[in-house]
Amino acid sequence: MTDTTLGGMLRLARTELAAAGVAGAALDARLLVEHFSGSTRMDAITAPDRPLDAAIVGAIMAAVARRVRGEPVHRILGHREFHGLTLRLSPETLEPRPDTETLVDAMLPFVRQTVAAEGCCRILDLGTGTGAIALALLKEVPDATALGVDISEEALGTAAGNAEAAALSPRFATLRSDWFSNVTGKFHGIVSNPPYICTQELEGLQLEVRLFDPLRALDGGADGLDAYRIIAAGAAPHLEGNGRIAVEIGHRQRDDVTGLFLEAGYRLTEALSDLGGNDRVLVFCPMKHVAAPQK
Repeated sequence: MTDTTLGGMLRLARTELAAAGVAGAALDARLLVEHFSGSTRMDAITAPDRPLDAAIVGAIMAAVARRVRGEPVHRILGHREFHGLTLRLSPETLEPRPDTETLVDAMLPFVRQTVAAEGCCRILDLGTGTGAIALALLKEVPDATALGVDISEEALGTAAGNAEAAALSPRFATLRSDWFSNVTGKFHGIVSNPPYICTQELEGLQLEVRLFDPLRALDGGADGLDAYRIIAAGAAPHLEGNGRIAVEIGHRQRDDVTGLFLEAGYRLTEALSDLGGNDRVLVFCPMKHVAAPQK
């Protein structure tokens, strides 16, 4: 007979996930049980014998079954933590990952400096998805504003909802646009985590990514560089003269992406690695504003 106490469900979920070969089975089990039972880690220690009703047990077991089939745990939970924000996910948005926080950290000094010098900083987030990058910057810099652009209406709705939940709506707007096609005006900073995976490599992605992240947010074309060509070619009319462009890249794309922006009239000012030591973020400025590249 199934032990339907809090402790019993934690053990059962952990056992089921481990048997299915789920990496991080103990953590995922805890996240799922806590979420669907409304419990905390302290509850598991102080009240492991707390009984759970049938509806909660059913919800936990359904969630465990979804995880066993490969669905990422944060997709099941419906939200993900990012740079101090809790962001709701939807099928048309990428799940924001810790490596993308590198892009936020890369742009924060520039955004703060711009606000200090000009009283504001206008940010354009291309392919905004959940709004993660733009909203994290706005959270850190109260006088900054951002426009989140995406081709997906569902993604824009998700981003707008996340802005509202974080009390950032007054400084965050959304626009449906295929990259720059509907964008007007100039911005101090342009940021993007664009699709950068080569089309032929999509089939080799982890199941959790290939089946549950939106394909058009992953597919960067034959060489993975299609989006960078568009951004490099189209940014100039929308970037202030002393502005910055920051993009996330695949770990083998630094030279190719740098070359595309160099041809378009930009100079690399900063290159940052992610938590694993891989090339992850490049920051560019117009050629006339040259700064020494930083490692």
